[in-house]
Amino acid sequence: MSLPDKVVITCALSGSVTTRKQCPAIPYTPEEYGEEARRAWEAGAAVLHIHARTDDGMPTYSSERYGEIKKAIQARCPIILNFSTGAVGIPMEERVAHIIDHKPAIGALNMGSLTYAKYSEKRKDFVFDFVFSNPFSDIIFLMKRMNESGVKPELECFDVGHPNNAYPLLDMGVLKPPLDFSFILGVQGGIPASIKHLTYQVDQIPAGSTWKTIGISRDQWFLTAGALAMGGNVRVGLEDNFYLPSGEMAKSNGDLVGKAAAMAKDVGRSPASVDEAKKILGLA
Repeated sequence: MSLPDKVVITCALSGSVTTRKQCPAIPYTPEEYGEEARRAWEAGAAVLHIHARTDDGMPTYSSERYGEIKKAIQARCPIILNFSTGAVGIPMEERVAHIIDHKPAIGALNMGSLTYAKYSEKRKDFVFDFVFSNPFSDIIFLMKRMNESGVKPELECFDVGHPNNAYPLLDMGVLKPPLDFSFILGVQGGIPASIKHLTYQVDQIPAGSTWKTIGISRDQWFLTAGALAMGGNVRVGLEDNFYLPSGEMAKSNGDLVGKAAAMAKDVGRSPASVDEAKKILGLA
């Protein structure tokens, strides 16, 4: 990193699966996204990861809706925007239209396929279970559209082999350094959540790359601590986890970002500003 004492905190505002029945603070409307974005930014986040929703909370890939959310956020704060492209059963053109139309600084890009599931020990059954398909042909399609739009891909890695999928794309020239990786640990079907596994993922990436960790549910906080100690960046937010380390449910995304910022300061680092984050991530 060019600013080694700084940590880029990303906030994933909403996700696309959970609802207000599980956490009342999840935003649905553009105005709610805007207010949650402001809270996250004021607490120390420099980047926002966005999945759009309709007013009733359903996930949507409507380019118009992404535009409304972008406008609402930018009216309140100068935070860097990162739009999702991950989906199941959505035509590829729809998965990237909002990237082309609205050109966020960053576009999330899944780097491989996996069996994506959630298991309930109480029910002795799976809550959901599906194949999250991301073949190279789809990855290349999305990457080329991002390149044409001047959008930097965020390379999301859910399993142990996913970081290595960057190397043939570098050789082809469709992926250009410096690279930015996100390591999602703790998804059933993907790489387990542990510092040992995080270290293994980091060891696979090209020199000069930036990276962050994304911990799911209760795993978020110890992985955040590990990434901070290792010099990485971090992501928190209601997409991944509702609870503070105390077990108290967050009242906003700002609560989760605030805790991550405090943890960074405890290990001698500090949250990067938006301008600092642009330099660290190669956006400036």
